[in-house]
Amino acid sequence: MRSRFPARTRLVLTGTAVLAAIGLLAGCTGSGAEEDVTEQGTTSEENAESGDTVVIGFSGPAADHGWLGAINSGAQAAADSFDDVELRVAEGTNDANAQIAAVETFINEGVDAIVLLPTDGAALTEVAIKAMEAGIPVINVDREFSSPFAARATVLGDNYGMGVSAGTYICEQLGDNPDAVVAEIAGIDSLPLTQDRSQGFADALEDCGLEVTARVAADFTVAGGEAAASQLLSANPQIDALWNHDDDQGVGVLAAIDAAGRDEFFMMGGAGSRNAMDLIQADDSVLKATVIYPSTQAADGIALARLIAQDKTVSDLITPGIPNRIVLDAPVVTKDNVETYIDLAFAS
Repeated sequence: MRSRFPARTRLVLTGTAVLAAIGLLAGCTGSGAEEDVTEQGTTSEENAESGDTVVIGFSGPAADHGWLGAINSGAQAAADSFDDVELRVAEGTNDANAQIAAVETFINEGVDAIVLLPTDGAALTEVAIKAMEAGIPVINVDREFSSPFAARATVLGDNYGMGVSAGTYICEQLGDNPDAVVAEIAGIDSLPLTQDRSQGFADALEDCGLEVTARVAADFTVAGGEAAASQLLSANPQIDALWNHDDDQGVGVLAAIDAAGRDEFFMMGGAGSRNAMDLIQADDSVLKATVIYPSTQAADGIALARLIAQDKTVSDLITPGIPNRIVLDAPVVTKDNVETYIDLAFAS
C-alpha cells in the first residue's frame, strides 16, 4: 500500500543542553552542529550566549488536564534554563475575562514579550493586538487568535496531522482488510481541534479504502472516556482498531475495555502521556501506539520570545529572522521508538 500522504519532515532546533533534552526551539541543531549557516543570521553559539535580560509574561488556561499541566511546567523549565530570562506567570484560568486582565497587566508592566495560550483564541485576540500595538511581541501557543495582527509568532500542534498519523498507522495494520471495523473516540466535538483530528483521520483512512465504522465523542476527561467507551463497546461487538483522541481520557477508555473483557482489537491514543507510553513499552495491553501532540509548545514559545526580544534569529534556517508560524510534528509512537519520546511524556 502506498499512501498519498508523504512522510513529513521536521527541523528540530534546540538551545542549551537543558533545552536539547526537552526539544525546544532555540539555537543549536539536534545533531549538535555549531557552525555559521549564513552571514546574515546568528550562529548557534551566539544564540546560546547570555544577552540583555528578557522579561516574559506567560498566561495559560488552568492546568485541569495532564497536558495543560505539562504546558505550564515546560514553560517554567524553559525560562529557568536561560540565565537571561525572567518569567512572570499569571494564574491559570479558564475565564477569558480573567486572562484578558492578566495580559493587560503584562502590558502595563511593559514586559519584553508575552507567551499566551488563550483559553479562547477569539476572545483573547483584541487584547493580544493591544499588546502588539504597544510594541510587545506576542507568541501565540496552541489555540490560534482570529487575527494575523495579534501575534508575532504562533506555535501550534498539528491536529489535522494527528488524525492523518493515526489513520495512516491503522491503514498500515489493516490496509489488506477492507471490511475492518475502525472505531473512533473523539474529544469535545464542538472544538475545531477535534473536528480537525477527525477530518485528518477520515482522510487518511479513505486513502487505503477504510472508513470510521463507529464513532462517539467524550470530553477529554477520564470519566468521559470511560462512559463513551462503554457506549461504543456495547454497540459494537466486533472492532478491529480503535483511535482514542486523548491519552488523559484514554485512562477511562482502557478501564471500560478492561471491564468489558475486550481484547480483539488494537488501540492507539493521542497526545503522548507517560502512562500511555509505559503501556506501549510493556506491550501487554490493547494500547499499541499513540500520536504525539507536543506538550512543549509553551516552552518553544518561551525560547522564541527570548530570541525575538533579543533580536536574534533561528540559526538553523538560511533566511534570517523568526518564522511567524510553526506547526510541530505529530509522530506515531510505538514500542519500536517509544524510547525516543518517553522522556517528553506528561503525567495524566
